[in-house]
Amino acid sequence: MDFNLTEQQQRIVQVVREFAENEIKPKVIEYDQSGEFPIDTYKKMGQLGLIGVPYPREYGGGNGDYLSYVLAVEEISKVSGSLGISYSVSTSLCAGGIMNAASEEQKKKYLPDVLSGKKFGSFGLTEPNAGSDAGGCITTADKDGDYYILNGAKCFITNGPLSETFLVFALTDKTKGSKGLSAFIVEKGFEGFSIGKVEDKCGIRSAQVSELIFENCKVPAENLVGIEGKGFGIAMKTLDGGRIGVAAQGLGIAEGAFDVAKQYMKDRQQFGKPLWKNQYLAFKMAELELEIEQAKYILYKAAMDKQEGRPYSVSAAKAKLACTDAAMHVTTEAVQMLGGNGYMKEYNVERMMRDAKITQIYEGTNEIQKLIISGSIFR
Repeated sequence: MDFNLTEQQQRIVQVVREFAENEIKPKVIEYDQSGEFPIDTYKKMGQLGLIGVPYPREYGGGNGDYLSYVLAVEEISKVSGSLGISYSVSTSLCAGGIMNAASEEQKKKYLPDVLSGKKFGSFGLTEPNAGSDAGGCITTADKDGDYYILNGAKCFITNGPLSETFLVFALTDKTKGSKGLSAFIVEKGFEGFSIGKVEDKCGIRSAQVSELIFENCKVPAENLVGIEGKGFGIAMKTLDGGRIGVAAQGLGIAEGAFDVAKQYMKDRQQFGKPLWKNQYLAFKMAELELEIEQAKYILYKAAMDKQEGRPYSVSAAKAKLACTDAAMHVTTEAVQMLGGNGYMKEYNVERMMRDAKITQIYEGTNEIQKLIISGSIFR
């Protein structure tokens, strides 16, 4: 087994790392405090070809591999978990769902703008009463001539206020539950579609998260993705890829906090010596580095499973569980190891801790990941 990155993958890491350091890091605290999203920075990512990395050139992509995309999310999230998840949602959820299931005409119409960063993408599945139980959706889509009429609401939709392209799931047959769920591409500006409440969040504060409201929303019948009743399968396959993206976000957050703690221990003097010469703290850092390294290779295995066309639902669940638990643990320990400074915004680790928590919750809670993994053991 070769653990070395290819030259192309190494270039991606270098480009994204320099971009994150020069373009994202200088204002990351400011954006966290204001809750504003750095749209210009995201557009620059598109211009660099980062958003479309794993997709074919014929759809506006970079013709790269999936691991390159995972590496890019990881590097961005070391500096900004907010930008990391916005990037991941556009690329792996919105674009991923369209790539997986849409017609050739739909792909050519919608993917180029999303993959170039000209437009943001969103994924509309979650509802107030349908979180972990995704099959509990009650948003409806009734056929009326050349249109489907959507009624209902989605919540906690990342990129909602920014997006112009939405992959939305609604019931075309209310009698069949999840087997009556269908997928649609909804555009900003469609009659009857609006953005609801924009959420005020604990972490990922500059990422824009909102409700989507459908009040007799008219969606052209040609915007049905696949066929009626196949939406649940489309959603689940898309979420598998999305979980790999969130795992990369979690890993990046963990690595970012670890790097801050490492530098702090080298610089900070207590009792006449650097902090790292305190054996307890040095051993703690050794444990955290091991945890990060273990999570990293679980993540890269999942990315390679997807890339090589192997089944990846279980490996994606393992990656999401390992990386996001590591994110929460490492960031919490980093805050503690920096002492009072760890609680101060200027040192970044308190922000990373707040950002880390949501990674254990969205894209399927970590309890759901355990259900998937345990189910595979006893299948």
